[in-house]
Amino acid sequence: MIHTKTIAVFLLSLFLIGQVQAQSADFNNKLKQVADRYEAVGLAIVVVKNGKPVYSNAIGYQDVEAKKPLTTDNLFRIASISKSFSSTAIMQLVEKGIISLDDDFGDLVGFPVRNPNFPDNKITLEMVLSHRSSINDKNGYFSLDVINPAKNKDWKQSYNSYAPGQGYEYCNLNFNMVGAVLERLTQVRFDNYIKQQILDPLQLAAGYNIDSLDKSRFAKLYVKENGKFEEQPSAYNPRSEEIKNYTLGESTPVFSPTGGMKISANDLAKYMLMHMNYGKVGKLQLLRKKSAKRMQKGLSEKEHYGLALLENDRLIPGEHMIGHTGSAYGLYSNMFFEPKQKFGFIVITNGCIPKTDSHDDILLSKEVIQLLYSEFIKK
Repeated sequence: MIHTKTIAVFLLSLFLIGQVQAQSADFNNKLKQVADRYEAVGLAIVVVKNGKPVYSNAIGYQDVEAKKPLTTDNLFRIASISKSFSSTAIMQLVEKGIISLDDDFGDLVGFPVRNPNFPDNKITLEMVLSHRSSINDKNGYFSLDVINPAKNKDWKQSYNSYAPGQGYEYCNLNFNMVGAVLERLTQVRFDNYIKQQILDPLQLAAGYNIDSLDKSRFAKLYVKENGKFEEQPSAYNPRSEEIKNYTLGESTPVFSPTGGMKISANDLAKYMLMHMNYGKVGKLQLLRKKSAKRMQKGLSEKEHYGLALLENDRLIPGEHMIGHTGSAYGLYSNMFFEPKQKFGFIVITNGCIPKTDSHDDILLSKEVIQLLYSEFIKK
């Protein structure tokens, strides 16, 4: 338990760690002022320009009670940015001709996936990846049984009243099912498959399986409740017993494909570079350019959401950004890039006052990104 007074003292002495290049006192003061305004417990930042990192900075604490400073190498559970890893893996299988984005999702996941209001309308893999499936989270998303007609009498509640492909609703269940599809197609456990196909080739020390990671690197997550910042230890629940009794294609939500990736700001920036360069990093071609562009193309009019990446024109006025956000357990994560001009930003906080604007964008994240843009890109 952390008292507000402790946070206030901490905010007067923010840590600036691991900078790639020295910045002016004016810039550092502005960054501190933004962090102070939203009581940021910690803030990890990486800026990419001309296709390479030009600035990294960690402010605040990995662990407040131990007064352990945060670094850009600490691991965060990045929440919904995790979805893009599953989509990337799916696109690799599409490239190999193993599946198609037009495939009936029910055939892939192993039980009927049909909106009862439109039983003759196929729900495709692409619809699920772009949140246009007409599926919702009303029954929850921690088990695939919630939408399986053979296992839940209330399965119909998992569907909206509009036809598949005709509306948009952000849905975590979509991506826990996508993770199960990856397992059924490859016969490899989800966390291991993402490691083999994406993390290892990019040399990222990250993953979905907490027991496979260095726990001393985890950045603790905090939520302010009743005037105090409280640690959220359940963010890093290893769920070891469930993993011991794992069934491929069914137990997948244990790893939370929808939000369970643990990765550092530095490594997330490397992953972002791959997408910024349309699937390529150095000599490594993880995705074909066509596939990468397909992921980045918004398909829904409401949110311009593609295949686990979305288009955003409001984050930085005058710039067309691609990326994703995440929020869970007090964490707020951001990965946004401009693939044509080759710049991008990673901004992650492990706790803050989550004030939002009229679009529900987190103001801390938005103000930090705009400040970074003015300092590193616009100049």
